Amino acid sequence: MREIFTMGRAYQNRKLSMAKTAGQKTKVYSKYGKEIYVCAKNGGLDPDSNISLRRLIEKAKKDQVPAHVIDKAIDKAKGGGGEDYSEARYEGFGPGNCMVIIDCLTDNGNRTIKDVRLCFTKTNAKIGSSGTVSHMFDHQAVFAFKGDDDEAVLENLMMADIDVTDVELEDGIITVQAPHTEFYKIKTTFADTMPEYELEVEEITWVPQTYTEITSEDDIANFEKFMAMLEDCDDVQNVYHNAELPDQE
Repeated sequence: MREIFTMGRAYQNRKLSMAKTAGQKTKVYSKYGKEIYVCAKNGGLDPDSNISLRRLIEKAKKDQVPAHVIDKAIDKAKGGGGEDYSEARYEGFGPGNCMVIIDCLTDNGNRTIKDVRLCFTKTNAKIGSSGTVSHMFDHQAVFAFKGDDDEAVLENLMMADIDVTDVELEDGIITVQAPHTEFYKIKTTFADTMPEYELEVEEITWVPQTYTEITSEDDIANFEKFMAMLEDCDDVQNVYHNAELPDQE
């Protein structure tokens, strides 16, 4: 987990992995283990009937999480005991007035809000209440892969009666966006009608409706500090933002 998502051109190049930045794979495995445990405990142990669990396991394998980490988390959920985690979402305006959504899994809400709030206050950012910025994001399924015929991709998806939000081609990368409910229908369509494409990105994520350019040196420095501090918060699972930095162009 521990991922920062920023939606813009060439999505897969704009998705920054905190794991790669920090080189802390053990911490990433721990995050996946926690989320798989919660997903299995709340939705059932069978990936065939628990679609969220199946998607999470597929994502973990793609991120090279060892099988024993996945199995241990599911076995732990099978026991019925263990930690009692709950989901928590925080929103606000990050450095440079960008919009930020932070998803957490926590067994101590007071600790988590304290840690997250500190990330805001130490970087000239402002935490808000529920709904402060989330209405400016869309919950989307996003796929990205190498290709050059976006029109053919769109046609195949439409033939499968999929509600496509957008298909974009840039720099040899095709990006598909659709409502999150269409995720598995799109995966099936690619497998059945477009097997030549290797899906490099397949996520359900929050896509900003607008973007905020961060240009001043102070804001850029604070933004990088903000993300680094969130990375150090054990309860933070995912961070979504709409910031555009010069080095991402």
